[in-house]
Amino acid sequence: MNFNLSQIPERNKKPRNHGITMVMYKGLSINEVHNFLDVSGPHVDIVKLGFGTSFVTPKLREKIEVYKEFGMPIYFGGTLFEAFLVRDQFDDYIAVCKDYGIDYVEVSDGSVNIPHAEKCGYIEKLTKFGTVLSEVGSKDAAHIIPPYKWIELMRAELEAGSTYVIAEAREAGNVGIYRGTGEVREGLVQEILTQIPEEKIIWEAPQKAQQLYFLELIGCNVNLGNIAPNEVIPLEAMRIGLRGDTFDLYLKK
Repeated sequence: MNFNLSQIPERNKKPRNHGITMVMYKGLSINEVHNFLDVSGPHVDIVKLGFGTSFVTPKLREKIEVYKEFGMPIYFGGTLFEAFLVRDQFDDYIAVCKDYGIDYVEVSDGSVNIPHAEKCGYIEKLTKFGTVLSEVGSKDAAHIIPPYKWIELMRAELEAGSTYVIAEAREAGNVGIYRGTGEVREGLVQEILTQIPEEKIIWEAPQKAQQLYFLELIGCNVNLGNIAPNEVIPLEAMRIGLRGDTFDLYLKK
C-alpha cells in the first residue's frame, strides 16, 4: 500500500489460496495486457481467457507469454473444455493446454450435459496435468438446481481433485447463484456455506452489488471471479473499506 491507514482489514498476501481475485479476459491487445498487469497485477491471482475467446484471439501465444513474464496463472474458459469434449477431442484439449503451457484447467458442464460421475472422472484425469477448477451450475436460467444438489456436486468435485469449485453466474451475473435480475439467491448461498468451506469456493460476481454481498457475508478475503480487468482496482479498494459501499465495514464503532 502507498501509505499507512489504521483499521484496514488484513488481506492475504500473494501467492495466496484464499481471498483470490479471478479476472475474466474477453479480448485485450498485447499492449493492453501489459498495461492491465502493470496496473492491476498485484491484486489479481488468476486470469481466465473467457469461454471460447482463446480460439479466436490474435497473437494468443504472445499474450500468454506476457502473462507468464508477470508470473500470472491463466487458463482457458470452461466452455472451451466443453467444446473439445462434445467433439470427442478430450486428448486434443490436453495437448493444446500443454502446447500453450497452460497448467490451470477449468472443467464445466454449463453448456453440455455430462453425467456427473463422468465429469468427476475428467477432473481426476486433469489433476495429473495441472490445477483444476471446476464449475458448478447451469448457464440455462430455466435450469434451477436445488441447494442440496449444489452441495452434493461441489463436494464430489472437490473430492475428485478440484482445487476450487466455481459457483456459476456467467459473465453477466444473471444465472446460477443469481436470479435473472442479478439478485443473489441468498438462501442458496448460505446453505452451500453450511457444508462447503468458503475458501474452496470462487463466487462469480461480475456486478458490484454481488461483490458487496459476498464481502459483507464472508469478509475481505472472499474468493471472487469473473471480475472485469478495469474493475480490479475498484474491487480491491472495496475489499478493504476504501469505497463508499464498504466504508463503515471495518471502522471501530
